[in-house]
Amino acid sequence: MNFGQILTAMVTPFDEHGEIDFQATKNLINYLIANGTDGLVVSGTTGESPTLTEQEKINLFKFTVEVVNGRIPVIAGTGSNNTRESIELTKLAEDVGVDGIMLVSPYYNNPSQEGLYQHFKTIAEVTSLPIILYNIPGRSVVNIAAETVIRLSKTPNIVAIKEASGNLDAMVEIINHTPEGFSLYSGDDGLTIPILSIGGIGVISVASHVLGNEMQTMIGHFKSGNIQEAAREHRRLLPMMKALFAAPNPSPVKAALNLNGIPVGGVRLPMIPLNDEQLRTLQQVLNIQEKVTS
Repeated sequence: MNFGQILTAMVTPFDEHGEIDFQATKNLINYLIANGTDGLVVSGTTGESPTLTEQEKINLFKFTVEVVNGRIPVIAGTGSNNTRESIELTKLAEDVGVDGIMLVSPYYNNPSQEGLYQHFKTIAEVTSLPIILYNIPGRSVVNIAAETVIRLSKTPNIVAIKEASGNLDAMVEIINHTPEGFSLYSGDDGLTIPILSIGGIGVISVASHVLGNEMQTMIGHFKSGNIQEAAREHRRLLPMMKALFAAPNPSPVKAALNLNGIPVGGVRLPMIPLNDEQLRTLQQVLNIQEKVTS
């Protein structure tokens, strides 16, 4: 299933008291839609989901659906390492009208491949929504093996995977052996072009908060067969993409949005804001990008 070629893993704007800032969220949603975002992932890791309560997540899902008003797909991050809690949150997300859900591989409790299979399949059975799996072993420790993804792809509403393992060989295996219509998205901004080149469909992105139009141009060049231009654009954007992960996500991208005049506030502990040196470095990279694009 194709939700679009650039889905933004949206940050959650906070006010000065650390509460969700819904006016800033509305402004951010409209900004993203106007600047290259084909779909939104709400309350993922970039949205600081570990620090949001269940009620905050539901309020955020509902609000986003209302603001988007059918313009682009809204994907709710309902995954956790607790299958029962994920089921409950998935049902609530479906009730408020999201277009799909994303399920991260269970973190910390380190399940077996059979445990992963049963976890995702059990959640899929309680919803009619399309599901994107999310493989990010760098954060969750456990890797969803290609064989497990292939097995899960036989479940009708498991329709895509966000792959952030960096393992292109495993991704090729997934693309080769999943049904037609099953989509593989890059989970790493810097691997967007390599993953497109092996048959991926797009990227679920952090950098698209500030580089959405540029990334659409890059992907457009690739898909139209202008590989050299796509590669040139990739090389130009890569320093910015790297700068957005120079400190734990989402601190840099929130700082970048604030610097670009899109207020989203700070982060909740245990995340911390960028220090002065980090902020200066990020500002320098943003200035370089602005000079290059001017």
